[in-house]
Amino acid sequence: MKFKSIGKYDVFVALYIAVAIVLFIVPIPAGVLDILLAFNMSIAMTVLFGAMFAKEVLDMSFFPTMLLFTTLFRIALNTSSTRLILRDGNAGNVVSVFGNFVGGGDLIIGAIIFAILLIIQFMVINKGSERVSEVTARFTLDAMPGKQMAIDADLNTGAIDDAEAKRRREKIQQESSFFGSMDGAVKYVKGDATAGLLITAVNLIGGIAMGVLRQGLPVAEALNKYAILTIGDGLVSQMPSLMISLSTGILVTKGSKDADFGETIVKQLFNLPKVLYLVGSMLAILGIVTELNTFLFVGAGIVYFIAGFTTSKNLAVANIESSVTEEEAEAEEIRQPENVNSLLQVDPIELEFGYGIIPLADVNQGGDLLDRVVMIRRQIALELGTVVPIIRLRDNIQLNPNQYIIKIKGIQVSQGEIMFDHYMAMKAGFVEEEIGGITTEEPAFHLPAWWITEGQRERAESLGYTVVDPPSIIATHLTEIIRRHIDELLTRQDVQSLINNLKESNPSLVEELTPKLLGLGEIQKVLQNLLKEGISIRDLLTIGETLADYAPSTRDTDILTEYVRQALKRAISSKYFPPGEATSVATLDPKIEQEIMAGVKQTETGAFLNIEPSRSRAILDSVKNEVQKLENLGRMPIIITSPIVRIYFKRLTEDFYPDLVVVSYNEIESDVELQSVGMVTA
Repeated sequence: MKFKSIGKYDVFVALYIAVAIVLFIVPIPAGVLDILLAFNMSIAMTVLFGAMFAKEVLDMSFFPTMLLFTTLFRIALNTSSTRLILRDGNAGNVVSVFGNFVGGGDLIIGAIIFAILLIIQFMVINKGSERVSEVTARFTLDAMPGKQMAIDADLNTGAIDDAEAKRRREKIQQESSFFGSMDGAVKYVKGDATAGLLITAVNLIGGIAMGVLRQGLPVAEALNKYAILTIGDGLVSQMPSLMISLSTGILVTKGSKDADFGETIVKQLFNLPKVLYLVGSMLAILGIVTELNTFLFVGAGIVYFIAGFTTSKNLAVANIESSVTEEEAEAEEIRQPENVNSLLQVDPIELEFGYGIIPLADVNQGGDLLDRVVMIRRQIALELGTVVPIIRLRDNIQLNPNQYIIKIKGIQVSQGEIMFDHYMAMKAGFVEEEIGGITTEEPAFHLPAWWITEGQRERAESLGYTVVDPPSIIATHLTEIIRRHIDELLTRQDVQSLINNLKESNPSLVEELTPKLLGLGEIQKVLQNLLKEGISIRDLLTIGETLADYAPSTRDTDILTEYVRQALKRAISSKYFPPGEATSVATLDPKIEQEIMAGVKQTETGAFLNIEPSRSRAILDSVKNEVQKLENLGRMPIIITSPIVRIYFKRLTEDFYPDLVVVSYNEIESDVELQSVGMVTA
């Protein structure tokens, strides 16, 4: 276990707490108490002005802890002063001066001032701060999900980067933790005020008893002597407590985060000339019409008029300067050479849409398309184990109002069109009755569909149709496009990030694998091969260990991919072969397998398949028959091959049948039940 070295500030805080604890136990001289009381007042002033001029609440994120420490120290001083008052009838210079000077040497005046301070602190500041802290904590916690979604939306639209998003999330968590702590910490201040009142009562009663019973003083003399000391002790204790309470109220009610405290207050109060003119007029009228001091009120009115005139003049100058600055900035922008660097960047994924679709992406208009984009990234991350790049959303006036297009690396790969105030109905299976509507095609899977109205929705669902709204259509389409191209979107930087995450838990594996056995690009190629066929790379530990096992014997990324697939057979089996039922598949004729292996040519850059076009056509025709046979049975088209030819057979068929699943026997768990319904032969 490692311990942080103790710094000078740690020593100061520890000493501060240690002194407080010692004060509860060990009697101290009156002179030392004077020093500690003066130090306590300085700390209270420091906290007060620190809270006033903090830019935002997190600048004093340890304020709840400060409250606890200062409250403990103040009560410890109260205990020491009480001990001195009762034992010696003298608590030092500070207590005596506060009792005589603040109270004017009069017992009644001092008692009234002390009572007023208690009322102000306990009933006004403490009660208000407690309520504000409670409400702020509640609203801060309730607002957390919305703030998190706003950050995700900004991240997906490209308004912020990952580092900024992380910083904002951490700030939200810190704010919620701070206000939650403040909700409880305010109770320290409230309890401190109550304890001060009780200690004062104990001092007064105990002091009179000590004066009468131990010193033989008359009751009146004992009352006068110990009451003055008690009031002085109460005042010297309550003044720092009042400042701490005030700083608590300031911190929990602070509204401005970017401007200075004093400047903000003064500007908000005295920045409207018409307000100053009205106040000046009212004061002057009161001084003239009523019996109030004419010189005082008319003079104050004139001061307000002068302030209003000065403010009006300053605002006019500021407006002129602002206009000139804006014009100069515009002129400078025109004079500057065009910055074309931003035009050279290509976004990995773009969703462009016509102006009619803008309401779906505008949160202020009730659109939730941004939230759906956030969910797409999360869904792909959980499903395939890779982070989807930022999806850029843009409106494009060149498109039809209800049209949208999807681009991968700046190139359009798909498009679609929706109808507002309509739903898309698709046949989920066998339906007995056709439903009327506008004929269309589902953009993601190219299924026949119909646009129907809100009134037809319930009937369509009752007939067995799948009914979806326009935002769901766009989100589904975007998700499928990302799945098809996710291998292209996996960059070397993404692979490096995945490796760095793996290194935190398995450093020895990463040190063995890269760069000793495989380079970053080779690992990227293996992961791209897996993603291209929809195989998740979340189990990066198994992938890394398999690569480390076989990389010493071969650096062919295609062969390494096959080894990794075999290591992931549990995941592949669970993806394509449901447990408890037989899965219908097709197999590959051994003669075709031999022919494919004979056609594999090895080169320095890798292997490729060289088969005569007529033979390729014949094999593909046979594949087409088997795929149709499986689809007619309502099954996913799956063809089982031997391990050695799987990758090459997949390469042969992927351009013609991209949805065809090709699995080798070594990638299937032993308990999987298969049912062959045909064989690819030619």
